[in-house]
Amino acid sequence: MVALVHSSPTLSPAGRLTLQVENIAPDTTTIRCLDWDRDRFDIEFELQNGTTYNSFVIRGDKTALIDTSHRKFRDLYLDALEQQVNLAELDYLIVNHTEPDHSGLVQQVLDRAPHVIVVGSKVAIQFLENMVHQPFESMVVKSGHTLDLGKGHELSFVSAPNLHWPDTIFTYDAGTRILFTCDVFGMHYCDDCLLDETPHLLEPDFQTYYDCLMGPNARSVLMALKRIATLEVNLIATGHGPLLWHHRCEWVEKYRTWSENQAQTDTLVSLFYVDEHGHSDRLARALATGIAKTGVTVELVDLAVADAHEIREMVNCAAGIIIGMPPQQADSGTHPGLSTILATASSHQLMGLFETGSGQDEPIYPLRAQLQELGLPEAFLPIVLKTAPTEVIDQLCDEAGTDLGQQLLEKQRVKPGHTLDSSLDRALGRLSSGLYIITARKGEVASAMLASWVIQASFEPLGVAIAVSKDRAIESLLHVGDTFVLNVLEEGRCQPLIKHFLKRFPPGADRFTGIDTYPAQNGSPILARSLAYLECEVTGRLDGNDHWLVSATVHTGRVAKRDGLTAVHHRKVGNHY
Repeated sequence: MVALVHSSPTLSPAGRLTLQVENIAPDTTTIRCLDWDRDRFDIEFELQNGTTYNSFVIRGDKTALIDTSHRKFRDLYLDALEQQVNLAELDYLIVNHTEPDHSGLVQQVLDRAPHVIVVGSKVAIQFLENMVHQPFESMVVKSGHTLDLGKGHELSFVSAPNLHWPDTIFTYDAGTRILFTCDVFGMHYCDDCLLDETPHLLEPDFQTYYDCLMGPNARSVLMALKRIATLEVNLIATGHGPLLWHHRCEWVEKYRTWSENQAQTDTLVSLFYVDEHGHSDRLARALATGIAKTGVTVELVDLAVADAHEIREMVNCAAGIIIGMPPQQADSGTHPGLSTILATASSHQLMGLFETGSGQDEPIYPLRAQLQELGLPEAFLPIVLKTAPTEVIDQLCDEAGTDLGQQLLEKQRVKPGHTLDSSLDRALGRLSSGLYIITARKGEVASAMLASWVIQASFEPLGVAIAVSKDRAIESLLHVGDTFVLNVLEEGRCQPLIKHFLKRFPPGADRFTGIDTYPAQNGSPILARSLAYLECEVTGRLDGNDHWLVSATVHTGRVAKRDGLTAVHHRKVGNHY
C-alpha cells in the first residue's frame, strides 16, 4: 500500500498553475505540476481536463531525480525541488524521455547541480547534448542495467523505444516496487487527486491518450509489456495524470488488448541491429524514419539484448526484415541472432541489409546470398558504411526505408480506375492545377519532386503553400527554416523534365544527373529549362493526414520566357495524382 503525506498545493500568481508534493513510498516523493487550463497538447489532440507533469525524487545513500517538468513551471518547480533535496547533494538525474514537457528544466537543474550524472538511453543523451549548452557527465543505460542508490533502492532500467519517442526507458525501483514510466500509461487529466480512484472519470482521457500517442506503435507497446512482465509492480508512476495504484492491472490489460487488436492490422518491418556497434544506431534510425513516412510500422530490435524467442516472434510477424550487421563472434561462428533470423525468415518477406562501419561486422554478402536463396526479394542494395556517416548517408538510409515501405504497401494502394464510377472521385478530378518541380539542397543533400498541389497563399508577405506527400524523400528538406526553389514548368515543353523526375530513383541517387541546373541564391538548384522560378523559405508545416501542408515565404523569382504558359495538370479522378 502507498503511504501518502499530503502537502498544500502551491499556486502561481495566475492561479491556474499549481504544485502538489506527496510522499508516495519510503524515501520517495513526487512533485506534480498541475496545468489546469492547458487545452491542447502540441498538434496531436485537444485536452478536455488539462494535464499534469510528474517528477520524482528517490533518497537512498545517494539521491536521484527522475524527470523534471515543463518550463512554464520553472520557478514553482525549482523552489519545490530545492525544498525536497539539497541540489549540491543530488547524485543522479534520470531522464526517462526527453520531450520538453518532461525535460524542460534539465538545463536549470544542471546549472544548479553541474556535478550531477545524467542517466538515460543512448538516444536520450544524444538529444540532451543538443538541448543543453554545457558539458555534463552521463551514464547510458538500457534493459538489464542497474543503479544501486543504497537503502534498498536498486534501480533497474527497461528499454521502451518508440513510446512515443525513440529515447524512452522505464525505471524500476525494486525497494518500493514502483515502475516509473514517463509517458506510458499516462493521461492528460488534471486533478489534485493523486491516485486513480475514479476510473470511470479517467478512462476516456486514458484511451484518447493511448490512441493518439501509443496506438501508432502498438507492437512497441507489446514488446515493452513483455519486458516488464516479470517485475513485481505495486505502483505505476506515470509522467502525466494520476499515479496508477487502485486499478493498475486493469490499465495495463487495456494497453495489452488495444495493442493486440491494433497490431493485427499493422504492416510491420522488423529492423535488427546492435545498438552500440559502430554507427548502427544512426543508420537504423534513419532507415526507420524513412519507413515510418510511408505509414508502415517499424520495430527496432537490439540483437544484443533480444532473446531467440523474441527474435523469432519479430521475424514471424514482419512483412519486411532489415538487418544491421552485428559484430563477428570470437569463435568465428555465425552470430546467434542471425542464425535465428535465417531459420525463421520466409520468401514472402522483403529484406534489406546494412553494415555499421565498425570494421568488425559479420560479412554482409554471404548473409545476403543466404536470404536470397530462401527466396526473400531485396528492397534496396546493401548499404555498406566504411567511414563515419554523413548527411548523405542519412538521406540514403531514409530513402531506402521509404522505398521498402512503399513496396510493402504497393498491393494495398487504390488502383487508378477502380473508382471511375464514383461521382465524388470524378468531381475531385476536375480540380486542375499547375505543374512544378520543387528542388532543394541542404548541405550535401539535394532532392527534387514533381508537384501539382501548389497555390499562392498570401500577399504580405508573398507566400505559397505546397502539399507534399509524407513518403517523399524531399520531405526531410522542407522543415521550418529550410529553403527551396519552386520551378514553374512550361506548357508544351515540360515532358522531358516530367519524365525524368517521375521515374523511381534508387536510394541515394543524384536526381539531377543529365539535367541542366544552376544554383539559386539560397543554394538550391534552378532548372535551366523551367518557365520561371521562385526562391522560397519554409515558414510552417501543417499535418494534412497523408500530406504535409508546407507554407513558405517567397524571397525572389524570375520569368525566363514572358510569353510562355504554365503547364496545367487535368486529372480524371481524385484518388491519385
